Amino acid sequence: MRAMPITVTALAAALLLTACDSGGSDGNGTDTGSKNTDTTENTACRLGAVGLQVGPANAAPAAGDTGNVPVTLTNQGAACTLDGFPGLTLAAGSDTAAVPEDKTGQAQKLTLAKGDTASFTLTYVRGKAGDAKSLAATSLKIALPGASDAKSYPWSYGPVQGKSDAAHPDASVTAFQQAGD
Repeated sequence: MRAMPITVTALAAALLLTACDSGGSDGNGTDTGSKNTDTTENTACRLGAVGLQVGPANAAPAAGDTGNVPVTLTNQGAACTLDGFPGLTLAAGSDTAAVPEDKTGQAQKLTLAKGDTASFTLTYVRGKAGDAKSLAATSLKIALPGASDAKSYPWSYGPVQGKSDAAHPDASVTAFQQAGD
């Protein structure tokens, strides 16, 4: 009979601690991003108020190899929010291909104060030059979630292999990561 009150007390204490938890870990050692969110409403980050650095890349040296292109964003204005994945489009003249989200990642809402940085990575498989399943990309268009504008950057990492054709690249984009996570 004495074990019952102790069990109930322990359960009540655990529930109270859970209710008071401000985040930080999901119990598996993974940061849940609590320090990246803010209870105040912020506007979506806009390309005109952030600096973007594309690369330096770990370019795929030959067809079939995998390359990574990191992109770092620095907020240069008022606090803003990134809520979702970045939108990426590879282009070769009038031919374009949207880069899909990394299925293993999950976007988290990040609030960036002035000077804060966040990053994401584009991973791609290099295609064969002249292959109908490859997109001979010459530019990368980047859009931020919740914003209507986009900005193009030169693509100098070779053709991108398609999964079934050039319009469906064998590539993916990770969710935003805030510096310090």
